[in-house]
Amino acid sequence: MRVTVAVPATSANLGPGFDCFGLALDLCNEVTADTELEPGAAWEGEGADELPVDGSDLVSRTVAEVATGMGLPAPAVAIHGRNRVPLERGLGSSSAATVAGVVIASAVLQLGWERDPATVFAAAARIEGHPDNVAAASWGGFTLALPDGSAHRLDPHPALRPVLIVPPDRVPTSEARAALAPTVPRADAVFNLAHAALMVEAVTRAPGLLGTALRDHLHEDARLAALPEVAERLELLRAASVPACVSGAGPSLLAFELDGRPAITPALLDAPPDWTIVRPAVRATGYAIGGGATLTVD
Repeated sequence: MRVTVAVPATSANLGPGFDCFGLALDLCNEVTADTELEPGAAWEGEGADELPVDGSDLVSRTVAEVATGMGLPAPAVAIHGRNRVPLERGLGSSSAATVAGVVIASAVLQLGWERDPATVFAAAARIEGHPDNVAAASWGGFTLALPDGSAHRLDPHPALRPVLIVPPDRVPTSEARAALAPTVPRADAVFNLAHAALMVEAVTRAPGLLGTALRDHLHEDARLAALPEVAERLELLRAASVPACVSGAGPSLLAFELDGRPAITPALLDAPPDWTIVRPAVRATGYAIGGGATLTVD
C-alpha cells in the first residue's frame, strides 16, 4: 500500500488566543508511506539533514503509537517526507508530522479515521499535546480548541492575506513555554478575553479590526524578552499600522496585509538577509490525501 498525505502549517495563539486559536496556512508538508519498501525514512526540504532516517522520527513514532493503541502490531512502512514547514519556528511542524502519522496509520491499518477530521484531531491532539495547532491542521480554516478536548472551525474572511516573517533562529516550544509566568494578573486575563472575542470578529467578518484584536498580555512579551531582534521587527510592523503577532511559540511572526496599509518588505522590516518572508494563503481545508501547496517567498 502507498499513501500520501499533505498537512498544512498552522499558526497558533494569534495574539490573545493563547492555546486556543489556530489558523491553517497553505504551506504543506507531504508525507508518503509505502508498505512495500524497506522500512525507514527519507526527507527533502526543511530538516532534511537532521531528521532521523531510522524510523524514530515523529511521523513513524505516531504510526506506531496509533497501532499500539489499537492493540495492533506496528506496520513496517517506508516514509518519504517533503517538508515545507520550517522546524521549531512556531508554525506547527510537529503537529503536521503527528497528523500525517495518524492519517497514514489509519490508512495502512484500514481504520477509516482519515475520513473523519474529528477522529484524526482527537488522536493527534492526544499524542502531540497541542490541540490549537492540531485543530487547524485537521480542519483547516480558523479553529478554536477548548480545554475539554473539543474544537470548532470557523470560516476565515476571504480577504485575509497572511504573511510569515521567519528568522533563521529556532526556539523549541518547551523552551518558549518555560518562559511564561505560572499565573497572570486579573487585568491581563480580562484584556485577553476582550481581545480574543474581538479576534473572532476580525478573522471571520472584519479584518480591519486585526490591528487592535491581535494584542496580547499573556505570552508575547515573555517570549520576546529572549528574542530582541524579533521584538524589534514586531514593533516596526505595528508602527507601520500592520497587524502582527508572534506565531505560536515563535520566533516567527504572523502579519496580515490590508488594503491601504504598507506592504511587508525586507526594507520595512529592516530584516537581515537570512530572514524569510512567506505569503501562504489561508488554507480552507486541513490534511488531504494527496498533495499540493502554493506559496510565494521573497
